Amino acid sequence: MNVGEPRAMDALQQCFSSTGAERALQARRQFFEAGIRPSGLVSEAVIQSWLRSQRQHCHGRGLSLAPVSPSRLHATQERCRSLLLALQHELPPLEQALAGTGTRVMLTDDKGIVLHVSPAAMRPRDERVGLNMSEQAMGTNAPGIVAATGQACTVTNSEHYFDELHAFRCAAAPIRDVHGRLAGILNLMVEEQHFSFDASPVVGMYATTIENTLLQAQSHEHLVLRFQVTPALLHTPLQALMGVAADGRVAWMNGTAAQLIGQLGPGTCNVQELLGHDLTHLLRLSSQSVPSPLRLTSGLGVWMQVQLQTSHGLGTHLDTSTAEDDTSALATQPTAVTEAQPQATLREHSAQLIKETLDHHGGNVSQAARALGISRGTLYRRLRGDRDDHF
Repeated sequence: MNVGEPRAMDALQQCFSSTGAERALQARRQFFEAGIRPSGLVSEAVIQSWLRSQRQHCHGRGLSLAPVSPSRLHATQERCRSLLLALQHELPPLEQALAGTGTRVMLTDDKGIVLHVSPAAMRPRDERVGLNMSEQAMGTNAPGIVAATGQACTVTNSEHYFDELHAFRCAAAPIRDVHGRLAGILNLMVEEQHFSFDASPVVGMYATTIENTLLQAQSHEHLVLRFQVTPALLHTPLQALMGVAADGRVAWMNGTAAQLIGQLGPGTCNVQELLGHDLTHLLRLSSQSVPSPLRLTSGLGVWMQVQLQTSHGLGTHLDTSTAEDDTSALATQPTAVTEAQPQATLREHSAQLIKETLDHHGGNVSQAARALGISRGTLYRRLRGDRDDHF
């Protein structure tokens, strides 16, 4: 038996016989004391974070709990205003769900700067808005790993780089914007205890919900398509979302949409090529209040709803004071893009759809408004706006 075999057998025995906390401690000893890569004892994401943290803190710099400057925090909050609005829409049900678990909710920006921490049982010393959770400041931790990699992760007590953080467990997931960039990080954390549930799918589900709200809020002058293989999944975290511009170009899509249409990498950005339906057909679905069955290019059958999005974003979800105007996305949106008018605006298409609907109902404004899913007042304002545009 060579010298390496006892060491390998010991590691294998520890993997099967010890608890998770014991495996993490063993991994730390192997990594920091013996210089051995502890594969199988902790996740690869944690090992890579230890390596990065070791390089960044190699000169003995310790844990930094100081918040960023007030000016930087203010600039970060302004930059992340849409993200914070999206969080506020989803925060009450999340905090209610976690109320009996001792779990706190944290939101950071893409760099790891804390924008929100649920107030219950906070310790002002080290958990406050403005705290820098990046690996450069706090070593290995879940939001720091997501900020560095863009991938969801969970970090248990002993997996934190600094001993001062070993009381915490955290699970974090990314939130992306309409450009596909990391916009923020949702983090769940407990102190001096284990998670009483599997935190990874919970934080992933709520991060997806916040992301879907953010995507729609940032989608200006687009058709917003929501679809799934069953209508029961629409308006849930499992719905597919896609934003389509007036020229038929797909401006953005969420991860579920990319999976359903098989667009998992760079490819075509034309909605007709992706879905098998042109913009005219999709635009007409915006007047329907119930999901419509569609067959995609792949042959997959889905149920789809279409919303004509105003330049104000997701007003009805984030600002109830503008509910009437924003639920009537037709007030400023299109019906079709034709070959004769490839650059036609959403307003022009909207006017055409309203005219066709009025003609179909013999000029009856009440019936036309009901068919379009808007109020009579909104329809009158839209008609007045069209007349004013011609003077």
